[in-house]
Amino acid sequence: MIARLRGTLAASGPDGLVLDVGGVGYLLAATPSAARRASGAAEVVLETYLHVREDALQLYGFADAEERELFSHLLSVSGVGPKVALAIVSGSRPAELRRAIALEDTARFEAIPGIGRKTAQRVVLELKEKLAAGVDIAPTGAPTSDLVARDALVELGYSLVDADRALADVDPELPAEERVRLALRKAA
Repeated sequence: MIARLRGTLAASGPDGLVLDVGGVGYLLAATPSAARRASGAAEVVLETYLHVREDALQLYGFADAEERELFSHLLSVSGVGPKVALAIVSGSRPAELRRAIALEDTARFEAIPGIGRKTAQRVVLELKEKLAAGVDIAPTGAPTSDLVARDALVELGYSLVDADRALADVDPELPAEERVRLALRKAA
């Protein structure tokens, strides 16, 4: 298993990154955070995952071990292959995705291209026990201030990811209405 590569960025394109390691170019399908890390550095270290198929060996690159671990867990979900798992990991930070799984927030996963309702439900169902430990969530049954505020921003035309980003800078202790108002004010 190739778990980490250290080298220089040789090329970047729609197929991924080519990382030059000791004169050998490795093609990696990478998350946006890994691509950002590689683009500005003289030398970069990327965590990797080697996916083995009958007809190909594919390398996937990640900015940190947490992204790679989440990717690996997603591959264990029925119906989720490496391309879908990479799309999920690329969409949000791992901590946000773990929280979405713990809160059974299938809407976050359905917003990712290539993921439908059933796949989103399987991701949440199959990974909740594995990944929800230690995630801070409100008691079940009551929607959290985060979900209410995010849903309000989505109703106003924000994407799920943009709504989460807008709310990230607002005090989570405030009521949902106040959080939405402050997020809108900052965006303006």
